[in-house]
Amino acid sequence: MFLHSVNLWNLAFYALMVFMATLGLWDVFFGFEENKCSMSYMFEYPEYQKIELPKKLAKRYPAYELYLYGEGSYAEEHKVLPLTGIPVLFLPGNAGSYKQVRSIGSIALRKAEDIDFKYHFDFFSVNFNEELVALYGGSLQKQTKFVHECIKTILKLYKGQEFAPKSVAIIGHSMGGLVARALLTLKNFKQDLINLLITQATPHVAPVMPLDRFITDFYMTVNNYWILNARHINLTTLSVAGGFRDYQVRSGLTFLPKLSHYTSALSVVSSAVPKTWVSTDHLSIVWCKQLQLTTIRAFFDLIDADTKQITQNPKKKLSVLNHHFIRHPAKHFEENPSIVSDLTGTSMWVPVKVSKWTYVAYNESDKIYFTFPLANHRKIYTHVYCQSTMLDTNSWIFGCINSTSMCRQGVDLSWKAELLPTIKSLTLRLQDYPSLSHLVVYVPSIHGSKFVVDCEFFKKETRSIQLPVTHLFSFGLSSRKVILNTSGLFYNIELLNFGQIYQAFKVNVVSKCSGVKEEITSIYKLHIPWSYEDSLTIAQVPSSTEISVKLHIAQPENDSHVALLKMYTSSDCQYEVTVKTSFSQILGQVVRFHGGALPAYVISSILLAYGGQLYSLFSTGHCLEYAAMLDKEAKPYKVDPFVIMVKFLLGYKWFKEFWDMLLLPELDAIVLTSQSMCFPLVSLILFLFGTCTAYWGGLLSSTSVRLLSSLWLTLKRPSELPKDMKIISPDLPILTVVLIIVSWATCGAFAILLTYLYYVFKIVHLQASLTTFKNSQTVNPKHSRRSEKKSNHHKDSTVYQLRLSASDAEDSLRMHSTVINLLTWIVLLSMPSLIYWLKNLRYYFKLNPDPCKPLAFILIPTMAVLGNTYTASIKSSKLLKTTSQFPLPLAVGVIAFGSAHLYRVPCFVFIPLLLHALCNFM
Repeated sequence: MFLHSVNLWNLAFYALMVFMATLGLWDVFFGFEENKCSMSYMFEYPEYQKIELPKKLAKRYPAYELYLYGEGSYAEEHKVLPLTGIPVLFLPGNAGSYKQVRSIGSIALRKAEDIDFKYHFDFFSVNFNEELVALYGGSLQKQTKFVHECIKTILKLYKGQEFAPKSVAIIGHSMGGLVARALLTLKNFKQDLINLLITQATPHVAPVMPLDRFITDFYMTVNNYWILNARHINLTTLSVAGGFRDYQVRSGLTFLPKLSHYTSALSVVSSAVPKTWVSTDHLSIVWCKQLQLTTIRAFFDLIDADTKQITQNPKKKLSVLNHHFIRHPAKHFEENPSIVSDLTGTSMWVPVKVSKWTYVAYNESDKIYFTFPLANHRKIYTHVYCQSTMLDTNSWIFGCINSTSMCRQGVDLSWKAELLPTIKSLTLRLQDYPSLSHLVVYVPSIHGSKFVVDCEFFKKETRSIQLPVTHLFSFGLSSRKVILNTSGLFYNIELLNFGQIYQAFKVNVVSKCSGVKEEITSIYKLHIPWSYEDSLTIAQVPSSTEISVKLHIAQPENDSHVALLKMYTSSDCQYEVTVKTSFSQILGQVVRFHGGALPAYVISSILLAYGGQLYSLFSTGHCLEYAAMLDKEAKPYKVDPFVIMVKFLLGYKWFKEFWDMLLLPELDAIVLTSQSMCFPLVSLILFLFGTCTAYWGGLLSSTSVRLLSSLWLTLKRPSELPKDMKIISPDLPILTVVLIIVSWATCGAFAILLTYLYYVFKIVHLQASLTTFKNSQTVNPKHSRRSEKKSNHHKDSTVYQLRLSASDAEDSLRMHSTVINLLTWIVLLSMPSLIYWLKNLRYYFKLNPDPCKPLAFILIPTMAVLGNTYTASIKSSKLLKTTSQFPLPLAVGVIAFGSAHLYRVPCFVFIPLLLHALCNFM
């Protein structure tokens, strides 16, 4: 019956929406590179030593614990406190385990062993009982206060030591990183207790799913504090994102805003981190060997030799993090590197006058300095590019000042180089170094090793090629192409008109090589100049390589940089670069950036259908099918224009003042604009997805009710349609009071779930009664006709009333099916706090604070009345017309205020339900 109420065209449309949504979901969950992270392993058995906390603290936080990580002999030695190392505190995130410290703790221990424990780190980890803090924000403040106490406890373990630390470094995974930032908001917290903060896959900007007001309030408190106190916060902070593999926390949420030039904050995606170059998922970011090695190298470079603790110098800390996480010059970190190097010793000096030069070094017995005079090259070329496949950390390229053929001292240009997976490269603009007379490339003496050094001089315009990207709505049917015919080693492909998060492309690089006998490697690097989200692709040429091109962060309005595809190529190959729009990846970006708002659009569509049903009941006396009404009423032009108009008017000062005077919250569309998340037509796409979800959800709920009613009829004898429609049955007040007590004493979401189950039971019972009646009319039509002839006027009246009751029952079921759809979404949105409560039931029986308790107090009596409501009892209500007009503005309100604040959505839903229930009495 549900499908019969929808025509084939609409059914085809809903199927198309499912297909498009599936494409977007596939791109988010599967459309990324394979996991290239190496697993980190232990060499000895891991041990987690529980640190004894003060009794008052343990009593105040019974679910939380503090542990010290160790392995083998180190673990045995440190069972006897105090400690002598450098303290690092690991904070797990949502549902995270304290044992996730194992990977980085084990690697740090191996590194300390390599230097004979000259320095070593003590890794502590907090057990938050794997709380679901990304879904329920009521415990975030409690976690923050516990971490503060842990820091003070940790520092006491070093009391009396010669180099006792005065602060700790913190590594926070996921929500653990936000808790670490929240420490600064505590009244009695001293900022000096933290010397470094590294967060991994932490959503700093906004919660992934704002399911309760405690999460959003916590975010507002933390971010407002950091904004208002930017000048006074000197905590060096590094945020590392996982890239596109992390579909739980999109990387755009992890970028810390550069609040002022005083802020010592860096944000980077793991695919851009030197020596890592891989995307990580939300869990692998804590055990990815490449990333953890980089982190530990940075930690050891941060040690101050005088204090044997992490340096307090903010400039050094930022320099170390830049060296390891942003741009690595293929040299060991030096705080004050020597710019001038001595070029002495018994070495050969070989002049090179050609503009393009290659040297293959193999079993070299002598050191060689190759010198390139720059005077003549300056007249013809603008840049010089050199690369070497020798990936050692020694200086390899220098500049001579006022030299003829050789120089005793040279400017060490190696610090300007960049490390890549297979080469280290350097590009210099010649006019930036007017005092240099020669460029010197150093080839050390080697035995048994082979490497290649290349250099070439070029004009910038010959290596910078502009490639405008295809239009958003070309759907991949058109493409743009450039061919690199010259035999260069390096090219910059400028991707023009590319800077928005809703843009997504497939770039195909086809390489053709001639006369190549051995395998050659090319590197294609997507460089995004306004954020550290570069990604690298390594290709063995000749080959055809496909690269996905899309953004985590949109280009700022005042930024004029151009995204680049940097190509490190072979001079023996020709390259063809083709770009075309990827429709599936565009849908993926819609899901990635706006998928969390989908419940608001689903509920908005259901509200529109609900309003239509109420109005049809008022105007015709009958309630139409949910699917037919959804098709008729759920139109985006009823919602979007109002939101767009209000957003436009809020740009005027007088309207903004009027808006604030009414104490209305900020429009969610403005919040999304501030985060550069506004797609063209995104609201329309989400509305269509929402209507589609509402349709298939209605089909599922209708089918479920029919199946449950069939099961009911199988297990219990058939029941009759109710002959008297009592709104308030004798047991209803008792049930309502019991559920309200349950809500107050335990968890509001639990009471809402029980109310939902009661309501479903009432509807299943009504469906079973209607089915029984219809079956009896179908099975015995002759008997029914005979009894009709013999009956008197009173009997005829009774049969008429029975048939009317059946018609009302069908109308009531249609109305109840829509209410069930609304109530299902309320239950789903309240489910996280219920799961949290169930998980922590052994520690406390009452959830406090409880985000669902106020809603439960109103919803319980409302649904208790609606469970006994029939259309016949409200047809003549004076309130029905007004009730039917409310869902439309509420549907607008859901989109305007609930798309980025999902916890507000139930507040819009219970209003029409309450009015519907009141129709029984007015």
